[in-house]
Amino acid sequence: MLRVDMDRTDIPDAGSDKAAATLGALATPALLLDRDRLDRNLARLSSRMAAQGIVLRPHMKTAKSIDVARRAYPSGGPITVSTLAKAEYFAQHGFRDITYAVGLAPHTAARAMRLRKAGIDIKVLLDSLEQAAMLGAAGRAAGVTPSAFIEIDCDGHRGGLTATDPKLLAVAAALAEAGVKLAGVLTHAGESYSLSMPAALVAAAENERAVAVAAASTLRAAGHECPIVSVGSTPTAHFTEDLTGLTEMRAGVYMFFDLVMHGVGVCTTDDIAISVVATVIGTKPEKGWIVVDAGWMALSRDRGTSAQRVDQGYGLVCDLSGKIYPDLIVTQASQEHGILAIRSGSAQALPDLSIGAKVRILPNHACATASQHELYNVVSAGSDAIRARWPRMRGW
Repeated sequence: MLRVDMDRTDIPDAGSDKAAATLGALATPALLLDRDRLDRNLARLSSRMAAQGIVLRPHMKTAKSIDVARRAYPSGGPITVSTLAKAEYFAQHGFRDITYAVGLAPHTAARAMRLRKAGIDIKVLLDSLEQAAMLGAAGRAAGVTPSAFIEIDCDGHRGGLTATDPKLLAVAAALAEAGVKLAGVLTHAGESYSLSMPAALVAAAENERAVAVAAASTLRAAGHECPIVSVGSTPTAHFTEDLTGLTEMRAGVYMFFDLVMHGVGVCTTDDIAISVVATVIGTKPEKGWIVVDAGWMALSRDRGTSAQRVDQGYGLVCDLSGKIYPDLIVTQASQEHGILAIRSGSAQALPDLSIGAKVRILPNHACATASQHELYNVVSAGSDAIRARWPRMRGW
């Protein structure tokens, strides 16, 4: 199990050379987290689900931080993870109800059962007869009763079985034969990330719901208990109009949002809670360039907005207070250099930024950008003081 001191949130003394106390003094590139925007984003979806009696099971693949998780669930509520390292990490910090929402392999089945033997209510995901038998064997070896979701394919985006696939009942029967408890069905509307119109997002959410409920009904009609009907993607979680038949919602990037979610239409740029602070290290006015010390090692190579109506390059650029420079984006990124330039076709002027000036870059994909960094420098709106430093866990 991962052993890291992740509860240290106080910043060092202002005179320490280990960490700066203000944005302007940060060594760059550095990952910034706006705590007020985070809390607002958390409250938005939490209140929406609570109003409809749906359990919210946040996906921690984006945040990878106990400090963020505790703001979502101070009491250690149910969460979703995408690696067993995350499951072990959050279990170490008091989270006991965990869904591991990635298909099983033999080594992950055995590792998950060690967590279950330690008293963690970990539920795993599968969609085949082979995995059912493998999980049963892992449970017997560990002396525990496993619990598993059957993955449902609602839109062709990932793995899983369709709601009408005869294998659905065969897998459920195989689980029972192997001594595995059927936790329920789980699906993810990943194709919603390619949408941008409200009506299309509502339709995707309804399809996700209808497919999951149909699969659960098929299982129940055949005599299988199916207590949990779990759905979730950040776009559909915010656009769903009917949650009839569902029991829980999963979403992850909603905590921070990003430019892809902005392009989908789920959030505004004012909702994006993380950014990368970078320093100007060169100017090339003859080329229309400003060079910064944040390349794809700090921003990630994700170009998720390239297929959207507005291509944001490698990120949208703001001043240090968070005010967006009109049409200034990161147009190129090498390993440790980023090129800022005005968006193609824009009449905006390149801002006059001198060497040493700092900017903030909003990410295309919050999960990918955050994963490039060891910790969050936490700030509050309207202040340049760094309030805390929240470490992030890493690994698989």
